[in-house]
This record gives sequence, structure tokens and C-alpha cells, in this order.
Amino acid sequence: MAFAPGHLKQHPLPSGVVGALSLAGYQLLVDVAGVGAGRLGPQAFLLVAPDPEGAGVDALTHISLHQTRLGAEREAFAYQQLAAQLGYLRLSGYRLGLERSGLRSRISLIDPASGAIAMTVPDKHPGRLFGGGRDVSSLLAQAKALPSAGPAPDLGRPELLHQTLVALALADEDTSGEQAVELADRAVELSRGDPTLDPAAALAKAREGSQLDA
Repeated sequence: MAFAPGHLKQHPLPSGVVGALSLAGYQLLVDVAGVGAGRLGPQAFLLVAPDPEGAGVDALTHISLHQTRLGAEREAFAYQQLAAQLGYLRLSGYRLGLERSGLRSRISLIDPASGAIAMTVPDKHPGRLFGGGRDVSSLLAQAKALPSAGPAPDLGRPELLHQTLVALALADEDTSGEQAVELADRAVELSRGDPTLDPAAALAKAREGSQLDA
């Protein structure tokens, strides 16, 4: 499935949802395969744009795991990591099933081989009182533990390679969203110079180069 760069920018959250949830001016922190993390003040949330083919009746962007008050800044970064990981899994073949619950939506990550739901992301962040094991950090750990659904996407396409590299870079807790994009830019150039490099190796060399430049 082909996701052009900026897929979420081309499919912003519907204006009616933005107005009803008072999210005007929200910041898009990451966009991998049409899955992103949004931020506005103390609020954080996931965004999922429709498939490029426009499959399904509902072709509008969905908001999920909406948290109205972040407990710590670390949680904001966890949203970026979770969005990137879900996008990476989507690129590998998983399908994102979206079910609206009022203004927000639940996300089901569906394994195409079995049709089974591998994990579910709730429409709202449970918060501290009712969090249990469903907070953003536990969901991130669950997503990271899932295997790829199939072979890697066609990394001969620079736009897919770049999105894959951003997702892999954000798996490192010490890498910010801005740094992940810079590392991905560098790794793409390294891959062009040496086509034998797989994404992980190209990213490792990009990190080495950035450390030498520091």
C-alpha cells in the first residue's frame, strides 16, 4: 500500500471534529503511513488518515486515544512513538480498522494473514484513575512486540524508505521527532550510495555520522 509523504496533511481532521473538541491549531508531530500524533497544549491524541485507495465508506481522518491532560512530557513523546510504530506496522501489511465512538474512534490492528485483531487502541486515553494496563506506554510496548505482517515495503521507493526510517528512529527514546526526520534524510542518502544497506544498517550509519558532526 502506497502512502505518499504528508498523507495526513492532505487529510486533516474534519473541521466539525476540530471545532467540537476545541482542537483548532493542533500540531502534527509525526506522520508515518497516514498515522500521526497530534498535540495542543496539554492534549495529545492519535490521528489516522484513510487508506490511499479510499477503501470503506468512511474516508475521513479519525482521532483516537485522546488524552485531555498529559501527565508528563514523556507521554507526549510516547504518542509520537506509538503513531510511528502503528504506521510502520501498517506499511508491513497490517490493516487499521476504525470504529467511531462519538467524535473519536477505536483502532483495531488487524493481521491480514489470520484476520485476527492483534491489538486495540481505545478512543480515549483512560487516564490515571482508570488507566490499568491501557495507557499510551503499555500500548506502545504491545505494538513494538508485534511482528511485521509481511515483507518490508518496497524500499526502492524513497518516500516509503523515509517513512520506515522515521519509524525505526523514533523507536529510540533518546531521539526526538525532529532528529528522527534528520536521521531518516541522512539514511536515505546513504542507502542511495550503497543499495546493499538495509534500513537498520543505514540508520545506524546515519547515527554514527550525526555523532561525528556533533
